[in-house]
Amino acid sequence: MRVLAVANQKGGVGKTTTAINLGTALAAVGEKVLLIDSDPQGNASTGLGITRQQRKTNLYDVLMNDMPIAEAAVPTALPGFDIIPSDPDLSGVELELGHAPRRSYRLRDALEPLRVAGHYGYVLIDCPPSLNLLTVNAMTAADAVFVPLQTEFFALEGLTQLMRTVDLVRGSLNPTLEIQGVVLTMFDRRNSLSEQVARDVRAHFGSKVYETVIPRNVRVSEAPSFGQPVLIYDLKCAGSQAYLKLAREVVGRERERRLRAA
Repeated sequence: MRVLAVANQKGGVGKTTTAINLGTALAAVGEKVLLIDSDPQGNASTGLGITRQQRKTNLYDVLMNDMPIAEAAVPTALPGFDIIPSDPDLSGVELELGHAPRRSYRLRDALEPLRVAGHYGYVLIDCPPSLNLLTVNAMTAADAVFVPLQTEFFALEGLTQLMRTVDLVRGSLNPTLEIQGVVLTMFDRRNSLSEQVARDVRAHFGSKVYETVIPRNVRVSEAPSFGQPVLIYDLKCAGSQAYLKLAREVVGRERERRLRAA
């Protein structure tokens, strides 16, 4: 099981959209996937059509009430793709945990039975767009960080902050945490700035940047309002095809990583 924290401390970069659609695409290519909605806003849950009734058990119960994570999982419309929904109560986790022991390891401990069972191939954690205890829990539980990056100037500043956070977590809580990869989102080939940002990011991160880029696409933007991933909303659009290509690239890189580690 590979646990990926989908994170970027800057909002509006396509983080939740990427978590939803990458999860869907991974399931579409045959992987068993769990998405954990770790943002109190619950946008990933909404974007997958999870009703309020279906959120009665959610990540808050897992972190605060020791509910087994498998019991909180809700199936999505796509076979092989489950979600742990979010709830606004999650915003109080930081205050409620206070100085509780292992407060930064709550999610990691909750995921351990799933690692042993091997039920899922991938667990994606949709992080809040801020550095708080939920983000720290996600990075402590993760094997690697998956970074969606909008191709605009200010997104580069957010990336710098994220790298500092990764270094902090690696230094004190999760020494094996690595950067899984950076995916460029909302890419517009007609915009010279998009091309410039893409060149700068590739120059800095090299092979960590995925070859696949996610284009700016109106169908991707429309899909959440219908409670659907874009692959279900419009499979043939450019955004859907890009996420399928990204999923195949992620799986391919994972196979290469495992071969190197063997």
